[in-house]
Amino acid sequence: MKLVVTIPALNESKTIADVIQGIPRPIDGVDEVEVVVVDDGSTDDTAERAQEAGAHVVSHGRTRGVGAAFRTGLAAALERGAGLIVNIDADGQFAPSDIPELIRPILDGQADFVTCTRFGRKDYVPKMPRAKRLGNRIICWIVNFVTGQAFTDVSCGFRAYSRDTALRLNLFGDFTYTQETFIDLAGKHVRMVEVPLRVRGVREFGTSRVASSLPRYAVKSSAIMLRAARDLNPMKFFGTIGLAVFGIGCILGAVVLGHWCATGRTTPYTQFLTGSSVALILGFLLGVLALVADMLGRQRRILEELLYHRRKEATERAEKRS
Repeated sequence: MKLVVTIPALNESKTIADVIQGIPRPIDGVDEVEVVVVDDGSTDDTAERAQEAGAHVVSHGRTRGVGAAFRTGLAAALERGAGLIVNIDADGQFAPSDIPELIRPILDGQADFVTCTRFGRKDYVPKMPRAKRLGNRIICWIVNFVTGQAFTDVSCGFRAYSRDTALRLNLFGDFTYTQETFIDLAGKHVRMVEVPLRVRGVREFGTSRVASSLPRYAVKSSAIMLRAARDLNPMKFFGTIGLAVFGIGCILGAVVLGHWCATGRTTPYTQFLTGSSVALILGFLLGVLALVADMLGRQRRILEELLYHRRKEATERAEKRS
């Protein structure tokens, strides 16, 4: 069992070496530990410090975003023969010494994806701004609603993936990857587990490039989650909207019909007829769109299965060569 720890980093020269050196070696159940740092266009000496600390560094050359850096790290870990992958932030808020506890459910065969939760135990809840905590709750509620599960923290970047899970994962957001991961893996029925761990709520150096502006974070992460939810169940996504619009058309039409039956006139609700007609037609078209989207969704699942097997074969060939 080879463990590859991936660390996306942007201008984290003050903490990156401590994070790398804090990764425990050896780990019970793991034969080899390797560290991959993805330098997402740093303008300081993050890459140099990471190399000096013993990490393999992959550089983007320009800043592409945390989501893109995570995907690069995941691909690099698989290329290097990882049987288990842990992703941890470079800012030092997570304790690398907790990695053995984080990966234990996967090693014990109880899960395929494990994520740290900052809110799983009351005595572990870190100090953080009230607005940030409220935002986490709202986003967590949205993800739970979409996936039908009951997570307590969907924004934490300290996570572990089995090789099979990493091969199946398909993400598209460059800004972040945290919530999209839950939605994508839920649609593939991956066993997901939360592990409560102590986390420092405030960075020691610098500011978060993802959550530095809460309005910006809300807009960008919402767009990513919306697309992920659409792809998870397109029939339900478009069908629900279509039924709601069709229902509005029926209600408006019923109001006019009831008034006409009672008075023999459509006034003062004549305009409702136009609204009802538009809503009924739009609702019907959305229903047709839901059927088309469901057909495309089935094709996407077939393509993802083919992609999974292609990745698996490429990984096995790379292992044989090494």
